[in-house]
Amino acid sequence: MPERGGMVQVVISEEDRGEEINIKEKEEAEGFEELCKRLIKGLEIHIFEEKVREAMLRVPRHKFVPEYEKRAAYLDMPLEIGYGQTISAPHMVAIMCELLELAEGHKVLEIGAGSGYNAAVMGELVGKSGHVYAVERLEPLVHFARKNLKETGYDNVTVLLGDGSMGYSKYAPYDRIAVTCAAPCIPEPLLEQLKPGGIMVIPVGNYSQELIRIEKDREDNIRKEKKGEVIFVPLIGKYGF
Repeated sequence: MPERGGMVQVVISEEDRGEEINIKEKEEAEGFEELCKRLIKGLEIHIFEEKVREAMLRVPRHKFVPEYEKRAAYLDMPLEIGYGQTISAPHMVAIMCELLELAEGHKVLEIGAGSGYNAAVMGELVGKSGHVYAVERLEPLVHFARKNLKETGYDNVTVLLGDGSMGYSKYAPYDRIAVTCAAPCIPEPLLEQLKPGGIMVIPVGNYSQELIRIEKDREDNIRKEKKGEVIFVPLIGKYGF
């Protein structure tokens, strides 16, 4: 027996330690899940399609932000992901997904992969028979997005390093193109890589930006429609800023 007033050393086995970690992770996941539900409920004025709501409920946004932003993951606001970049506020992700009219089997090009969150939501919407190709110009973010997508199981999303203003001709044409950074004007390569019958959503402008929805008909005619003022980081590249 230990002497009175002495200290007793408690040894925690690796099994107990692992169980403690699993319980903590489970409680944390349940907490984030509840926060996600509250967020999506608060976005009802922006989300009109049930499939978009369900897709956003399935994507754990806290898995796509740096550790220091996790507590803010389920607030409706853009979040910093490093290197002067952000991921879009959830309401903007919802708006863009609905404007794109994403469906099962679509092949999508995303310009500005960031952390991979937006691509994951689109990956949910296009399903296993579809694919999202997300182009990112910053190599550290390419690795970050790939890691996040792998850990969350989105094998129908491919993150590519490149100049997004030039699109990605290797996998063109695309049913849908989503641009998550503002261009000075609509890059010609993106129009060329959009499939006839396809839709592109892109913010255009510098200090004053407009979200533009573009439809290309079967005869390659282009129809543009303004969808409101927005604020995005600039598109950097040959056809960007």
